[in-house]
Amino acid sequence: MYTIYKLRADELDQRFLDTLKHQFQDREIEILVAEAADVAEDETAYLLRSPANRERLLRAIENVSQGRNLEVVDLGELS
Repeated sequence: MYTIYKLRADELDQRFLDTLKHQFQDREIEILVAEAADVAEDETAYLLRSPANRERLLRAIENVSQGRNLEVVDLGELS
């Protein structure tokens, strides 16, 4: 299982730890902590590094701005 939590440091509390314990129970877990802005910049740079991936992402951004080739997802069906 792979889960990302994005929250402010001052929101870390016992409830958060209890949620982690319940979600992962007796399995070994790994916790990585990074500032959200740094991670987003690193991910963007990584994704844009490949020319083919860069073209695909830029085309997708253009499609969204033009309202083309969009897929509507009913979030109620995902749960």
